[in-house]
Amino acid sequence: MTNNQNQNNALAVALLGDLHENWGWLMAGGILLIIFGAIGMSMSFVMTLATMLYFGILAIAAGVVMLVDSFKAEGWKSKLWYLLISVLYVIAGVIMIMNPAGSAVWFTLFMAGFLFVVGIMRIFAGFQMRGISGWWWTVLAGISAIILGIMIFIDWPVSGLWAIGLFVSIDLLMHGISWISLAWAAKDAKPAAAA
Repeated sequence: MTNNQNQNNALAVALLGDLHENWGWLMAGGILLIIFGAIGMSMSFVMTLATMLYFGILAIAAGVVMLVDSFKAEGWKSKLWYLLISVLYVIAGVIMIMNPAGSAVWFTLFMAGFLFVVGIMRIFAGFQMRGISGWWWTVLAGISAIILGIMIFIDWPVSGLWAIGLFVSIDLLMHGISWISLAWAAKDAKPAAAA
């Protein structure tokens, strides 16, 4: 290895830590994300409804756990508020399950904000990995998430019927590509003793 290659390898090892030892799992995860994203893109309305049903089930489960927990908390001054919050979780979950399409329309606003924030975080993460091969894929994944979030806002409320499924699928694809790129970089990053 040349001196420049040694410096690049040392930087990659410093940034990626022990990821070199588990790069195969990251690669497999990236491939799965791409497969799930491709399947989701081919049926965005169904993916939107499935996402809403999934979130509905999670909200009900969280509400029930909080409800049970609040009855165990004797003497807690905020018990009434905790009970009300848990009931709201259950009601929201039931609404999502009973009317996934209507819930999706409103949920798109949340998704737009989520994709925008996640996009910014991915860009920062990508720039922190500068110096390793493929770092720009993470930045590109962040930029695409920001663009998707803006597109939801522009076409809302119609976007509520297809956007969640389509954009989550695209985000899965981009994140899968990012993971694969990171896995290749981790595979090539060898600690000094192994280099």
